[in-house]
Amino acid sequence: MLDLGHNALAELPDTIGELSELSDFLYLHDNQLLALPTSLGRLTGLRYLNLSQNRFAELPAPVFELTGLVELRASDNAISTLPEEIGQLSQLRELHLRNNHLTTLPASVGKLRNLRQLDLRGNPLTELPAELAELPALDKIDLRWVTSLKPPDWLARLVARGCLVYL
Repeated sequence: MLDLGHNALAELPDTIGELSELSDFLYLHDNQLLALPTSLGRLTGLRYLNLSQNRFAELPAPVFELTGLVELRASDNAISTLPEEIGQLSQLRELHLRNNHLTTLPASVGKLRNLRQLDLRGNPLTELPAELAELPALDKIDLRWVTSLKPPDWLARLVARGCLVYL
């Protein structure tokens, strides 16, 4: 585990990718990060990454190489789009994107077959991909404080199968 949170860091050293034994938690929340070193992508055994409360306008590319991630937190940034590569994180169970600038999600979120919780609170969403309705493990989707979204009809199917949908 490595906790670098609450340090006003503007960058990380490229040598962070050499921490091959780092497998459980990497806390980078509450810093001033705009990017991550490409070497971070070598930490494929990492299970939890917290990038919340930084200055990311997009999720950095090395994140999509972290195929062992089970939980990704990137709340309270300035992320306006998610790339299709989000679907590469097939082990994700939790994805927290609260208080960003997302208007939609890519269809590739449908590849996150293990996803159980999706937190989209406070984003200016205008649409959601129907692929979310097909995620077999999804048991909670949080859309509170999203005033720009007309709830799609397929949300009722999620509720009917026991998924908690917060509007």
